[in-house]
Amino acid sequence: MTSSKQPKEPEWLAKPSGACCLKGHIHSGDPRGEYEWIADMETYIVHPPEGKANGHIVLYYPDVFGFFTNGLLIMDEIADAGYTVLGIDYFQGDPIYLHRTALKTPVEGFDFEAWLAKYHKVAVDHVPGWIDAVKQKYGKAETKYACVGYCFGAPYVCNSLAGASPPCEVGAFAHPAFLKDHHFDEIQRPLFLSCAETDHTFPTEARNKGVGILREAKKPYHLQLFSGVEHGFALRCNLDVPYERWVKETSLKGIVDYFDFHLGVSEDGKANANL
Repeated sequence: MTSSKQPKEPEWLAKPSGACCLKGHIHSGDPRGEYEWIADMETYIVHPPEGKANGHIVLYYPDVFGFFTNGLLIMDEIADAGYTVLGIDYFQGDPIYLHRTALKTPVEGFDFEAWLAKYHKVAVDHVPGWIDAVKQKYGKAETKYACVGYCFGAPYVCNSLAGASPPCEVGAFAHPAFLKDHHFDEIQRPLFLSCAETDHTFPTEARNKGVGILREAKKPYHLQLFSGVEHGFALRCNLDVPYERWVKETSLKGIVDYFDFHLGVSEDGKANANL
């Protein structure tokens, strides 16, 4: 006699985006990139300054705020380091802030769980084809690829580092969400984890388990851990608080340095063929 019970769904290591993912501050600035459609997905693209291009590409997987000023400025900063950066809008012009009042209160009747489920499916269905289209349009034989994701974007970083022939050579995430054991089990390329000591979505026990999976399998990784900040620190910090600003800037610098090393980019920003 066979059991009618369904297999138990694996527990989350980094939980789905929640209330802690909706807090924070909006930064000021003038993003310098442009928008275009790639594989039916709106894409933000920003090129490095003239004379600084290293020939490589960074793919950006946004948090639930999507294409908001903070994220666009992060992409601009990565481009300033020499990379062509492309971000995907898997929220299809419907980021979470459109459903909130002054970023603090949800619009009456808004179903956050249904919104997450809808766009999780969009991302799962469209990210792989978008990557292929980006490579076809902007890649060259010598181009190498990195990826970075924040919160909601973390699983797509892990997916981009998995498989027999991962689409990216190196990846990074900050304050992740939506991760399970298999995301760490299947990684085949170096991963940079930028984390907060206090994070309801990715708490200490879960973080230690994820790192343990990587360590036991002898997979290359680097853990960057900050005290005194919480989930969202790398994107939505209060820039008027010196420590929070330093943490945000140090997180991004660590990510870019990790990409530079693993993609063989030298101190002058040029690709190093010896690495």
